[in-house]
Amino acid sequence: MALEITESNFEELAMNTDKPVLLDFWAEWCGPCREIAPYIDEVAEKFGDKAVVGKVEIEGNPAIPGRFRIRNIPTVLILKNGVIVEKMVGKNSKSDYFAALEKHL
Repeated sequence: MALEITESNFEELAMNTDKPVLLDFWAEWCGPCREIAPYIDEVAEKFGDKAVVGKVEIEGNPAIPGRFRIRNIPTVLILKNGVIVEKMVGKNSKSDYFAALEKHL
């Protein structure tokens, strides 16, 4: 299961790690976000020991998407040392999410 990333735990979980971080920016009302949610959970199950995989609900945590200038959802970012190394906007295939994170391990 992907971690719930909030404004209160963002620095600890997403920025203060030497592991790659995959962040899924989503909202409850977003159909494509709900469609990719199981894919993100599967990525978390497979790579949970090698990476941080989390979900950021944008309406309850507006500072995080603001920090990364997220304009559309779903958006998936991969960070290394706090820097964006990959950005995927819109719905992608499950294999796309696996491949994107795998190349940054």
